[in-house]
Amino acid sequence: MTSAAGRTSAARHLDRMVRQVQAQARVPAISAAVHRADRPLWTCTAGGTGTHTALDEQTRFRIGSVTKTFTAVLVMQCRDDGLLDLDDPLRRHVDLPAHGELTVRRLLSHTAGLQREPDGDVWDTLRAPDAEQLVAELARAERVLPPGRRYHYSNLGMALLGHLVGQVRGGTWAEVLSDRVLTPLGLTATTVTSGPRAATGFLVDAYSDEAHPEPPTDFGAVGPAAQLWSTATDMARWAAFLADPAAMDAVGRVLAPATLDEMRWPVTVTDEAVWAGGFGLGLILVPQGERVVHVGHDGAMPGFLAGVYGRRGGEGAPAAFGAAVLGSSGTAVELLELPHRLLAAAVDQDPADIDPWRPGDPAPPEVRGLLGRWWGEGFEYVFSWHEGALRARGAADPPGKPQAVFAPVPQRPDVFRTVAGRENGELLRLTRDSAGVVVRMHWATYRFTRRQETFEGFDFRA
Repeated sequence: MTSAAGRTSAARHLDRMVRQVQAQARVPAISAAVHRADRPLWTCTAGGTGTHTALDEQTRFRIGSVTKTFTAVLVMQCRDDGLLDLDDPLRRHVDLPAHGELTVRRLLSHTAGLQREPDGDVWDTLRAPDAEQLVAELARAERVLPPGRRYHYSNLGMALLGHLVGQVRGGTWAEVLSDRVLTPLGLTATTVTSGPRAATGFLVDAYSDEAHPEPPTDFGAVGPAAQLWSTATDMARWAAFLADPAAMDAVGRVLAPATLDEMRWPVTVTDEAVWAGGFGLGLILVPQGERVVHVGHDGAMPGFLAGVYGRRGGEGAPAAFGAAVLGSSGTAVELLELPHRLLAAAVDQDPADIDPWRPGDPAPPEVRGLLGRWWGEGFEYVFSWHEGALRARGAADPPGKPQAVFAPVPQRPDVFRTVAGRENGELLRLTRDSAGVVVRMHWATYRFTRRQETFEGFDFRA
């Protein structure tokens, strides 16, 4: 167990990382937080708000495209509630003059091929369309790539998904967001407007120390892509939810853990030459090596940058582990790497405590006889019973590789369904001899035997 002195030292280390980025990247205001289930919330702020209000943990920043993760969760809620299917075309639910054939899934994963922004030079005028205008002018938007061809980021696509959510729920996107996500999770500082305690966003001059205030913007009907304001504290909790919903929302008020698993599964890479990042259903996936992935999103709006990520996997990682860094500079890209560094440093400096192993219940009689080593396709596997479930792994698998997990199929004795890991979804069928001993298994139709055999069934060691 990490001592109190060790935790204090780790906190100082994280503080220094934040203050170093604030100083070296010249960020007028920066706010960071790390959430984890086994320690008190860690926060750090540095700089000033640019207003008469002092910078603290309650200061709000624009979080830009981190907003998309909220819209994605709202869409998945609609799917789970039976209001839509991910492969539905938009036209099935909303009346659109164009692009109604694009599917919900393609828009969520940025593989629909829709142009990046609504029609017009919105970044020149800083005037976003309202909902009526967004739909009326949709026919002017281009399909710049064929659907499914590759990753192409689209704020317009996410705006259409926000419009979809409002239509099928019977309210505005903002109303649905408040009722179905922000309130249940207690994210009280996350709002569609800045509020009285917001930092000013700046463009810091490249060749002097002058910071130029950026104008305030309202993204209108494109709000589902980038409208929200929040605090680092709220966003660290949101990152922890995206990474570990079972720990943050045990009763599934917002979304079932299995649905977050689905959202985190990579649909596409963001760069076909360098597979350093991927995209799931509304979520950015950043591999960290050693079977560790960070899941979340970055955000950018005039004068603001945000990085919000939760960590999954890896030795020493605690439950409900998320980090957020929000800053009032639109160009300090070093800020976007900081949440990843904070998560790694928190594990390195203060890893989660190791729970002692304790004996558990024995395997049920119908399973006990199949435990141990089996051979399939010429390779050796180990079947075991741990934490109340039948499991399997390759005998040569590296440590940390997820095991296959099986669940009994109701009303089908000696048949199991793979529910996690290798061959997920496939059946495992047991064959017993006249004495009831399991002598053969078929997993995803491949034969498994106690001794190594050819595909013809010849045991060359007999």
